[in-house]
Amino acid sequence: MMRSAFILVLCFITGFSQAQVDLSYYLPSGYTYNPAIPTPKEVLGYEVGEWHVSHDQLVMYMKAVAAASDRVKFEETGRTYEKRPQTLLTISSPTNLAKIDQIKADRAKLRNPNASVNIASMPVVMFMGYSVHGNEPSGANASLLAAYHFAAANEIEAELENIVLLLDPAINPDGLNRFASWVNSHKAYNLNGDPNGREYNEAWPRGRTNHYWFDLNRDWLPVQHPESRNRVRVFQSWLPNIHLDFHEMGTNSTFFFQPGVPARMHPLTPEKNFKLTEKIGQYHAKALDKIGSLYYNQENYDDFYYGKGSTYPDVQGSIGILFEQASSRGHLQESANGLLSFPFTIRNQFTANLSSYQAAKEMRQELNQWMRDFYVGIKTETDADVNKAYIFGSKEDDARGYHLADLILQHDIKVFNLKEDITVNGREFKKENSYIVPADQPQYRLIKAMFETRTSFADSLFYDISAWTYPMAFNLDYMALNSRILNLASVEEINKNDFQLKPGQVIGGSGAYQYALEWTDYYSPKAAYQLLKAGFLVRVANAEFTTPEGKTFGRGTLLIDQGESGLDKDAFYQKLQEIASKSTVDIHAISTGYTAGINMGSTFISPLDKPEIALLVDGGVDSYEAGEIWHLLDQRYEMPVTLLPMDRVSATVIDRYNVILMPDGNYNSLGKSGAETIKNWIGRGNTLVAKGGAVRWLAQNEIKEFKFRTVDNQEKGLQKSYANYENATGAKVTGGAIFNAKLDTTHPIGYGYESANIHTFRNDNLFLEPSSNPYANPLVYTENPLASGYLHPSNLPGLKNGSVIQIGAVGRGRIVAFADNMNFRAFWFGTNKLYMNAIFFGQVIEGGTAR
Repeated sequence: MMRSAFILVLCFITGFSQAQVDLSYYLPSGYTYNPAIPTPKEVLGYEVGEWHVSHDQLVMYMKAVAAASDRVKFEETGRTYEKRPQTLLTISSPTNLAKIDQIKADRAKLRNPNASVNIASMPVVMFMGYSVHGNEPSGANASLLAAYHFAAANEIEAELENIVLLLDPAINPDGLNRFASWVNSHKAYNLNGDPNGREYNEAWPRGRTNHYWFDLNRDWLPVQHPESRNRVRVFQSWLPNIHLDFHEMGTNSTFFFQPGVPARMHPLTPEKNFKLTEKIGQYHAKALDKIGSLYYNQENYDDFYYGKGSTYPDVQGSIGILFEQASSRGHLQESANGLLSFPFTIRNQFTANLSSYQAAKEMRQELNQWMRDFYVGIKTETDADVNKAYIFGSKEDDARGYHLADLILQHDIKVFNLKEDITVNGREFKKENSYIVPADQPQYRLIKAMFETRTSFADSLFYDISAWTYPMAFNLDYMALNSRILNLASVEEINKNDFQLKPGQVIGGSGAYQYALEWTDYYSPKAAYQLLKAGFLVRVANAEFTTPEGKTFGRGTLLIDQGESGLDKDAFYQKLQEIASKSTVDIHAISTGYTAGINMGSTFISPLDKPEIALLVDGGVDSYEAGEIWHLLDQRYEMPVTLLPMDRVSATVIDRYNVILMPDGNYNSLGKSGAETIKNWIGRGNTLVAKGGAVRWLAQNEIKEFKFRTVDNQEKGLQKSYANYENATGAKVTGGAIFNAKLDTTHPIGYGYESANIHTFRNDNLFLEPSSNPYANPLVYTENPLASGYLHPSNLPGLKNGSVIQIGAVGRGRIVAFADNMNFRAFWFGTNKLYMNAIFFGQVIEGGTAR
């Protein structure tokens, strides 16, 4: 009897059923619906939850609803990498839809303390963003219900005079479609909840990420992808009061809604934000109680990193709310709480959507007043702050400063060009490539979050990274300015719509003795590949030289002549101009081979081979890091790369490549034969670039000796509190922080860097012992390595004076081993060049320096 009762309770909690559900399972009681608005089944041909909706079907339904309802406006906000439309439904009363521009203009006044704002009559705005992780599909499938309910429910017609709903049905269209295709193609008509089934175990790289395998829920602040830029533009144009972020978590969980852990809120987020989130949470609790669903809050999740969809709004007077639903990962799956059905997961998300609507409706004036108060208070904060602006730039490279300025502009922040050079405390900033961001702006707190360094924290656990100081990430010179210096600076505001890198050019005429490309430019590798692709002879100078005209070229400068291209001098010159322009780099004519330092025929100049690159993927490879590399090569540098599955590694296959890239990961599936194949391939004069777990695999398989440091992370004492175990162990994880390192700029890995001081990013506890050969350690941590972020004291010995990059020689080939991620989330521009140097210059590293 007790067992039967227990099963009955589980049925109620998880809502499992293999029987077909219809709209009545989802929709709230007490509402009638306009029959002119099509139901999802009428458009899609199946009930919500019966199949996983594909992105094209999702868009089709949203268009159908908009066509049938005068409450709904459909628009395309942009396109993904795979050219899928990003869509937005604006849902409100017909009166409001007719004056959208006026509503936006009125809301923009909330950021202006001097503007007159009528809070009493202003509509509340709620943004509803679904399934930023493509394989967390209950959100996107719940958006079908939300679109139908808000368009068709007769009883809310009057309410929509005071509320504007922004519905983004799939924040990650490419990932959602990838996942829907997987689970639908493996669905049986007789559902089987066995978690070992293929339906629940996606193929690599899985559907969580976008086309390049990036987690888009970490890109709200860096905005490195079109999906992010498009949705941030929508956010900044509307300034929503509430921002809903629908996710999924482990199958054995229940349902989470914010607030998260109170101690893990970013210090720049006001306490009032937490209290309002908590108040809204009471609406969720009441709604979930009503349908009998288990839930929790103020555990596990935090509000620290501002690059997430639920945290980005919190520093802008808005309320970001994360929902996490236990995932069925298919149509029906066994869980610790009983069978978990896909329809049940959708119903929980839709229920939270409705409770959020109720909160927004009833808290309308309070939420608008909070946004107003937030920005009125900014003026007091900026007046009290001694840092009145931030200046940043790079004397040797236009691109990195440009890209940071462009990033900042996306967040409705004003950025200014210098109109003349300026020197601050002995540090020179050039007008051509330096920028100033005044602190006295509505987005003051967001600006501060971008530029501050922080090494002390209220809590030592982080759901994501603990630091992202942008000038460090871009390897830029920067500093805070006081009011006196700021007032002296002559500046000009940048127009975001016209802001772009200027084209490069060939400086000097046709028929020169040689042409030189300096390696200091961020986009020099892009130009280098195009030069090699064109068949030109490209050589790298391993020492400085100075022309008779007095211009000095540093190590890493590329020297170019026609080679075997078959072009005459005029066609050659024209091709150089084309490559320089498109790559935004300058190429210089050299009039004579008789240069100072070294001559143009010197033995210190080495010819370069065009990189033929394979990136190992699949299996145990970290898809995030693989995607970061793929994106870097494909999008930034326009270099082709073969995504080579590990099971394709054989001598006959890999001999067509001269560079193999091994991201972090587990490579045990290669086995002994794979290890031997790779070792022999390196020995034939090729370059292997490895990171993290790949370096450990190389050492374990005796391809090359690399040693690792161990740190003492064991708890001491006779007895420790069991309740504190999770916090104590979690605190020792390096979730993501910034570190000081020293670079040998004379080493080929350091070519293109003017300063030896550089900042690297790491998010693991794999510590690389320096090589006993001092020439094999081109980048090492300093004695005091922590620059920004959290590091547990027990991990410090693993980093102090340890290797960040280490070189190994195998036969005629080279291994470049990285301890840290040089390409983190596509915004770590400052160390991208180190990775590219491994690709281009691994072939010229002297063997004796690597043995």
